Amino acid sequence: NNNNNNNTNNNKEIRWKIIDIIGKEHGLGVENLRGSGMIAGETSKAYEEIFTITLVTGRTVGIGAYLVRLGQRTIQNQAPIILTGAPALNKVLGREVYSSNLQLGGPQIMYSNGVSHIDVNDELKGVTAILKWLSFVPCKKDANLPILESIDPINRTIEFKPLGPSISYDVRHLIAGHLHTNGKDWISGFFDRNSWMETLAGWAKTVVCGRARLGGIPVGVITCETRTVDHVRPADPANADSQEIFSQQAGQVWYPDSSYKTAQAIKDMNLGEQLPLFIFANWRGFSGGMRDMFDEIIKYGAYIVDHLRDYKQPVFIYLPPFGELRGGAWVVVDPMINSNMIEMFSDNDARGGVLEPTGTVEIKFRQRDLITTMHRLDPIIKQLNSQLSLNDSTSPETKAVRLQIARREHELMPIYQQIAIKFADLHDTPGRMKAKGVISEIIPWEQAREFFYYRLKRRLEQDQLKKQLIQIDSNLNWQQSEIIIKSWIQSTLTSTQIDDLWQNDKFIIDWFEKNKSLIEINLNNYNKSILKTNLQKQFQADPNNFMLILSEMFNQLSPEQKQLAVNLFGQLNSQK
Repeated sequence: NNNNNNNTNNNKEIRWKIIDIIGKEHGLGVENLRGSGMIAGETSKAYEEIFTITLVTGRTVGIGAYLVRLGQRTIQNQAPIILTGAPALNKVLGREVYSSNLQLGGPQIMYSNGVSHIDVNDELKGVTAILKWLSFVPCKKDANLPILESIDPINRTIEFKPLGPSISYDVRHLIAGHLHTNGKDWISGFFDRNSWMETLAGWAKTVVCGRARLGGIPVGVITCETRTVDHVRPADPANADSQEIFSQQAGQVWYPDSSYKTAQAIKDMNLGEQLPLFIFANWRGFSGGMRDMFDEIIKYGAYIVDHLRDYKQPVFIYLPPFGELRGGAWVVVDPMINSNMIEMFSDNDARGGVLEPTGTVEIKFRQRDLITTMHRLDPIIKQLNSQLSLNDSTSPETKAVRLQIARREHELMPIYQQIAIKFADLHDTPGRMKAKGVISEIIPWEQAREFFYYRLKRRLEQDQLKKQLIQIDSNLNWQQSEIIIKSWIQSTLTSTQIDDLWQNDKFIIDWFEKNKSLIEINLNNYNKSILKTNLQKQFQADPNNFMLILSEMFNQLSPEQKQLAVNLFGQLNSQK
């Protein structure tokens, strides 16, 4: 019976009323939605556990559109990603509003709002983009990074450099280098030549993110645009009153969309890709106007902290030449968010602080404070002040002196304002940041490539060993595992102390490469010591059950393993 029904007795006549139609075959209605829900849940879980990517080559509708988003990394080939087709929407609206599905979910929509990471115009380019993206990713979860031999010398200087503070430039030149205007010479950037792959380029253009290689090592990259960009919000044809909204977004500022983009990029690079991360930090702060507050900038800025806190690979925050990191922008990338993984460095010409120098002067060194300073330091004003004390306050001479003082104050004000701004600026220098311990080191831009290559290579080796130690002993923390590694290195040194060499990245890398067998032996010995300690605790806690379990385990051994155990116990007995 494929129907639910009931009967009524009306004037002794039985009548049947159908109240549900179940159907003869399975798969006609809501059970399909349950299957879709299962697929959605599995796709969401897969994104957190493995590398997921989608190439959209045809119309993607409904749950298909959600699966595209749940897999996060999306390459769109001129095909719509939609929830409801244009004909269906037109029927609901009662008029022909949308001309095609591409109008609803084509690249001009999905590439611009960050659903699509890369936009291509044919399938070959889509597959090529997937293969290039895969070239940055480990072959499986927790595997080693796919490191390639680099033809770009690691010890070369970085030729591109910003011209000065407040001078905008294409930040991609800083990352990847660019061709000289003569069309022949190459001006090198930070990463290996031709290794840069940008993603999410159509969305939130005040932030630039992608993947690159440093000495052949794949890394994630995030930085900010220094130039003003255009932001366009399209009109909805279904609403006759709506219109296109055009606005401009300043460089070096986080907006709601660019904050979300930053957080999304961090999450993508951490989950599935497991890439080390470089953030070239050059943000003056968050945009806090009423519209941006309404558009949830606080929420998206907090997402940056959330995803950095969960990052499991090395993170390097670097303040580039003439870069600034101020106020809340500093807070959301500070190493204290994830001190095990994040390190912060700065170029000589970068700046970091709570406010910009002009803002600090407006609050801490106002006009009256400048005037007080003039009266304390300027010899002419000091001389005029002494004349005031000799004359009657109402005399014409006093009025003339006061006028001279006012003129002198007006003359000196621009000079003292510049001095005050410079004085405030000197509180934001890398030297002070280093002295206060908020950055690890000052790294000149020209040598930054070589420094970070060895730093990254050392961190990859060192962090992997720390994770192995913590896997053996879950009670270990990051700092304790570092102490153990230091002790292993110290045991191979004769006269030098490890503390004198610990900051020498090249030495540590060389030690790891030359002592692979020693590391394996030490890991094995440490594993045995932890296993022995745990067994002793179990035995002391419950000796009877421990021996019972031990005997059960003995019965599960192979004949060869049993004989080995008997021999070992026999040796122990003979030693007694």
